[in-house]
Amino acid sequence: MEIGKQSKARKTTPASLTTTTVNALDDGCLMHIFSFLSPIPDRYNTALVCHRWRYLACHPRLWLRVEPSIKGSGEPGVFPSLEDAISAARPGDTILIAAARNHVACNIQIKKPLCLVGGGDLPDDTVLTCSRGSESALEFLSTCKVVNLTVRAELGCCFLHRSGRLIIEGCVLQCEENPLDYLSYPIMSTAKSSCDAFASTLKGSPDSVTVARTRIEGGAKAVWTSGSLVLQSVRAIYARKSIFFWFEVGEMVAAQ
Repeated sequence: MEIGKQSKARKTTPASLTTTTVNALDDGCLMHIFSFLSPIPDRYNTALVCHRWRYLACHPRLWLRVEPSIKGSGEPGVFPSLEDAISAARPGDTILIAAARNHVACNIQIKKPLCLVGGGDLPDDTVLTCSRGSESALEFLSTCKVVNLTVRAELGCCFLHRSGRLIIEGCVLQCEENPLDYLSYPIMSTAKSSCDAFASTLKGSPDSVTVARTRIEGGAKAVWTSGSLVLQSVRAIYARKSIFFWFEVGEMVAAQ
């Protein structure tokens, strides 16, 4: 009799499991699942499902936010400027920059792995402006990713790459046209590859810049390097009003 009850229980168990939905999970479990999603587009799309998922997907534990219009709000994880958010961020954090055209970025150094994401539908909706007299908008000394942003530099460069792996995806890099245009470069890299192959392997991914689906406008040329990295694997797609680039800046691959 007991054997019959046990077999019946086994048969009903799968049926009860099929009625369980992801919304039955508590907030902590859902937030942990969302943390494994890429910020753009997966976690961003997750926030559009419902009010609960939006709250969890945009929780300060998952990413920080830059809102210039909000000053002294006291809301955790929200900062009035990009520089403040970068200073408060921990290695591996994602910073969501609100769609606005008044973000200021002048000589901001990033020394920890971060992901910077524009909060607009298009990169043109979120603009970082580097004023005249600044060497660069953002200076990278660690592995970072920049997505869905427009960066404008009057002189100097949009991105100054010192070390680490920099990934630029779906962005617009603009150097203002002026008589000193020959001093402007959307991307500058001073990184030098390691001569010691064993040390490079221990370090992990080598210093490099990867550009994908990015519009580059103005400047003497798209990339300027003073280290040992070289431009390679260039691909361009001509649209009606602009050109989109894909390329790598990395160590020269020796011919076999």
